[in-house]
Amino acid sequence: MQLAMIGLGRMGMNMARRLLRAGHQVVAYNRTPARSRELAAEGAEAASSLAEAVALLSRPRLVWIMLPAGAVVDEHISLLAGLLEADDVIVEGGNSRFTDDIRRAGELAERGIHYLDAGVSGGIWGLENGYCTMVGGEEKIFRRVEPVFRSLAPEKGYIHCGPSGAGHYVKMIHNGIEYGMMQAYGEGFALLEASRYRDHLNHAEIAALWNRGSVIRSWLLELMENAFAADPRLEELRGYVDDSGEGRWTVEEAVNSSVAAPVITMALFSRFQSRDDNSFANRVLAAMRREFGGHAVKNREESPR
Repeated sequence: MQLAMIGLGRMGMNMARRLLRAGHQVVAYNRTPARSRELAAEGAEAASSLAEAVALLSRPRLVWIMLPAGAVVDEHISLLAGLLEADDVIVEGGNSRFTDDIRRAGELAERGIHYLDAGVSGGIWGLENGYCTMVGGEEKIFRRVEPVFRSLAPEKGYIHCGPSGAGHYVKMIHNGIEYGMMQAYGEGFALLEASRYRDHLNHAEIAALWNRGSVIRSWLLELMENAFAADPRLEELRGYVDDSGEGRWTVEEAVNSSVAAPVITMALFSRFQSRDDNSFANRVLAAMRREFGGHAVKNREESPR
């Protein structure tokens, strides 16, 4: 298929590369032209503006947006709405709030433009391993775009979740669960670090061990094995753990739905608390975010503010 990828950051760039490797035709646009030119050297067609990106596409057009959630996405959708035509498709692949998807889908429908929300997980490892993809919107449009989802995802790694907003809703809950899992690992390794056996324990070996048949094995432990191998006490990091929004939205949804979610809630609050201390547990969380998503971290000498 042919599509335009708008936004070539950590995720968008590698997603475009994966699609190129699968034989899709990619028109690349990024605010920084060097990124588009870099991808053009790998087989994409570079565009210098949104208007040029749309003009390079055949109808019905497919435009995938991979930008930070919020106002910048709305700004680009507004611009695209004036460039696209009826039966064209916009896929929002960032981490938008599901209520924004519902609003956008309704506004675009008035112009005859289709909208899919795609929650994507895979971080900086997705290029090789694939991107787990959760999609909301009209099923017939999902089926039209399905070859792209199939190429991006590992085997059985994508689903149609339901109407507009459903994809990002499922991704939001996914990220809330991620908060709780990471917090548990962080606290566990902090207990090991504080124990009387500290000088005898190798955290990288323990992470590797727990991934060999134990009930708590996971990809996160694989990443922690790598992080501990490079920095056994995570001394290069500050225990400052950011949050990108989905955890807060998950807790808000738990309140609105009257569903008890104490683990996810406390994991979110622990991230707030991390900005005022430098505990080992929070350094473990910071290391995990860096390893799986390439998220920015603070080194030990940096100010927490």
